Amino acid sequence: MMKDMSAMTDPRQPPAPTRAPVFELIEVEKVFQIRRPGAGLRRDTVGLRALDGVRLRVEQGASLALVGESGSGKSTLLRVLLGLDAPTGGRALYHGRPIREVRAEGPRFARDVAMVYQDARGSLDPRMTIGALIAEPLRHFGIVPGGQVAGRVAELLARVGLPADAAQRYPAGLSGGQVRRVAIARALASEPSVLVADEAVSGLDVSTQAQLLTLLRGLQRDMGLTLVFITHDLGVASYLCEEIAIMYLGRIVETGPTDAVLAAPAHPYAAALRAAAPRFFEPLPEPLPGEIPSPLDLPPGCRFSGRCPMVQPDCQTRDPQLGRHGEGRAVACLHPLGAA
Repeated sequence: MMKDMSAMTDPRQPPAPTRAPVFELIEVEKVFQIRRPGAGLRRDTVGLRALDGVRLRVEQGASLALVGESGSGKSTLLRVLLGLDAPTGGRALYHGRPIREVRAEGPRFARDVAMVYQDARGSLDPRMTIGALIAEPLRHFGIVPGGQVAGRVAELLARVGLPADAAQRYPAGLSGGQVRRVAIARALASEPSVLVADEAVSGLDVSTQAQLLTLLRGLQRDMGLTLVFITHDLGVASYLCEEIAIMYLGRIVETGPTDAVLAAPAHPYAAALRAAAPRFFEPLPEPLPGEIPSPLDLPPGCRFSGRCPMVQPDCQTRDPQLGRHGEGRAVACLHPLGAA
């Protein structure tokens, strides 16, 4: 009986190369030199480790929520992803190449990776009309001929749910939700493949948040965007993003599919964040015990051990590293929850 030769592979041929992820962080560290506390007029400095051995992959078309408390390192990680800060150690890659190297080569990175800032109003020049603000990246990157700019501005306004006559208004005349829509339209003007949003719905009322989250989810799906969304709100992360990465004191302590991680967290910190989320008609939960350690004076072993309700003796001597935990998940814990 003859074999189907089309189903066979030639062992002499090298395997097909796998496509590099959009972003990849490999043991990334970021240390800032600051004046030592109590140094007075002396120039003694000490290293503040804002990122410490961060490992992260963001695949093409993924939607990733980066979650953590204030001071967890989210903003520093964001600056590394955008190529604004060089890592002190490790490698930060964009499509397999150093981010800073790609950024320095020209405008391509700035066009491909668009940013929606937390302070959307502050990111817009108050002296420019909305139409001029959205037209600026169109002209800068030469997206369309000059005669088509006005039409493209109208298309972008419609895409984010704003009327065409909004082009004649100024940022001061818009509500908070409208300003966020303008910031999204301006980000989309460069026709990016990656959209990075930093707390893009914080400070808005619940109904406006829901509208913007629905808009972002639709844009990410319809345009095939890779979305990185920085937030402290697990509800926002659950609604918007398929993947989640949870940070604590400069490290990612758990990653995986959002629904799986929130349904059954493996790291005690992830479980504490989920438990702390307010619920309707229920009393507010008790906060985590203990104080967040100073990044200048981290405890030995696991940096969460001083607050962990599940702490064991070896947690105070061994420093856990991010490792595989089931299908598509990773956790940095010596004794993950739910482990056999």
